[in-house]
Amino acid sequence: MQIVKYLKQYRIPFSGLAAGKHNFEFEIDDKFFDCYEHSLIKKGQLKADVEMQKQENMLIVNFHITGVIQLTCDVCLSEFESPLDFHERALVKFTDEDWNQDTEEVLVLSKTDYELDIAGLLYEYANVRVPYYSKCAEQGMNQSCDPEMLAKLSSEAADAEEDNTEEQIDPRWDILKNIKNN
Repeated sequence: MQIVKYLKQYRIPFSGLAAGKHNFEFEIDDKFFDCYEHSLIKKGQLKADVEMQKQENMLIVNFHITGVIQLTCDVCLSEFESPLDFHERALVKFTDEDWNQDTEEVLVLSKTDYELDIAGLLYEYANVRVPYYSKCAEQGMNQSCDPEMLAKLSSEAADAEEDNTEEQIDPRWDILKNIKNN
């Protein structure tokens, strides 16, 4: 129930607005991402500037989202801040018919609806921007991988390689393999 209450602040009541452009600002923080169980983003500080153009039969909603999200490096496992700055657009059509065919860019609302819930859109737009492969040096701000962790990883890789070569050299295994063939 708390989740639903928190996400209510991401609704835009458009029924009383005059035709034309209207601007809104929304803060997106850790609490927002906590509302979504499977969110790729757990921590972040984003600001969404939303411009809504109200027309008779539709809304044109432009999003400009900026800020930083917390990612974990896939190489050295350290957490780092990654900047985000992007634009998105959604079209909202009004209809009296039973319409279940929302597309990626066109949302459909009933003519009796009076507010637009953009929480799902903000969540989707931010999570789509999470890179498939996170690396400090590539997505971080003037940051490189943790040298101590890289040294540990390279020494463990060298140890594992030594173990593999020792197994290949040991002639006892070759003799045991021949027993299986008899």
